[in-house]
Amino acid sequence: MNIWTSNDWITIILFLVLVFLGWINIYASVFNEETSEAFDFSQRYGKQLIWISAALIVAFLVEIIDSRFYSFFAYLIYGLIIFALILVLIVGREVHGARSWFEFGELRMQPSEFAKIATSLALARYLSMPNRNIHSIKTIFNLALIILLPAFLILIQPDTGSAIVFVTFVLVLYREGLSGTIMLIGLMIGILSILSLFLDKLIIVTGLVLAALIALQIIERRKKFTIYALVILSVTAGMLYGLKFLFDWRFSIYFLIVASVFLSGILFLYLGYKLKIKEGIFVYLILIGTIVFSFSVDYVFHDVLEPHQQKRINILLGFETDPYGSGYNINQSKIAIGSGGFSGKGFLNGTQTKFKFVPEQSTDFIFCTVGEEWGFVGTFTVILLFVILLLRIIYLAERQRSAFTRIYGYSVFSVLFFHVAVNIGMTIGLLPVIGIPLPFFSYGGSSLWAFTILLFIFLRLDASRMEYLV
Repeated sequence: MNIWTSNDWITIILFLVLVFLGWINIYASVFNEETSEAFDFSQRYGKQLIWISAALIVAFLVEIIDSRFYSFFAYLIYGLIIFALILVLIVGREVHGARSWFEFGELRMQPSEFAKIATSLALARYLSMPNRNIHSIKTIFNLALIILLPAFLILIQPDTGSAIVFVTFVLVLYREGLSGTIMLIGLMIGILSILSLFLDKLIIVTGLVLAALIALQIIERRKKFTIYALVILSVTAGMLYGLKFLFDWRFSIYFLIVASVFLSGILFLYLGYKLKIKEGIFVYLILIGTIVFSFSVDYVFHDVLEPHQQKRINILLGFETDPYGSGYNINQSKIAIGSGGFSGKGFLNGTQTKFKFVPEQSTDFIFCTVGEEWGFVGTFTVILLFVILLLRIIYLAERQRSAFTRIYGYSVFSVLFFHVAVNIGMTIGLLPVIGIPLPFFSYGGSSLWAFTILLFIFLRLDASRMEYLV
């Protein structure tokens, strides 16, 4: 089979156009009159040319490897990446507070970028095995392990932005038959996380208890049982409140509410067991889980996230303003994009870009250069190209005869979609700044090579779609 005639050249052309536009904007973001030579390899645009050339060679090598290689060695590749993520914690170089990089002379590599490829392959291999039931507890546990293990290792580097990317693999599982209820639960967890930062814990817990009572009534339709639950909770809370005054116990109102829910739950569980009301027990367990989660949000926010990440979230949610500190990047980014107007200021004429008002403009904030110099027309064109690429990947994934290729294709879509949506969202102030690159645009060898390999493995598999792939 001639893989060159079987390749999807529309996707390849989209890739080349995006890479070219990325390089043009990297050139503009670091341009100055003294060093304007395009092949000046001391500048970022010169180094990016090296990364692009190497990426094209890597893409060629990926294309000439037998397609069965990627399925057969999926677990091995995943294991090697897990080893690399552990090793980088020990011998890696620390950059911006994260030990995420291997350094080989002038070359630096970030294994977390390649972990997305390995996880995509392992996920595709595991889910494509015969008689795999995605609804079984064992399968869900193994899938969670495949996804969360590299995410955890990346999180403790710490590189929160790269770790969050792995959440997007839930889209792949949803396409393969995971219940929509799981997606709904994920959405509710996201809403609860935000509310836990906005509202007092007393309001949160009270609201969750009321929601649980309403859910219990809707599911069971037994007023008497719902009233029993409310009475048990009220009596328990009253007794604890009385003991507080009687023995002068010094505990907060938060402790009183939470302790009441836990203690009354013992009697409630017994009552549910006796009356054989399994749904009531399930509702109570969900209530306990959501209460514990709402309190854990505070711990994660204050003890896991870095101070600058806390500030970015606070600024995004409107809790504080810091136009010359943590909010500086976002403000300057919005100024740069907004100042471009409809058609932009013109190539190399961006004042925000030229005078370096936006930090990290050639990496995480490369989209600002597009907005300022090319305006609405440029940003719309770039977003349109990404949308066409993402839709094309879905189209290619759906035409596969092999489950492995289809699942891998959706993994490629999910990773690229998350990066594009979050990167652009954070540059226009809709999302917190978590520091992930814009695919094919942002400066850097690791991200460019990783996205190239991720995409071209799928193109190689698609080129062999008429073959039977185990």
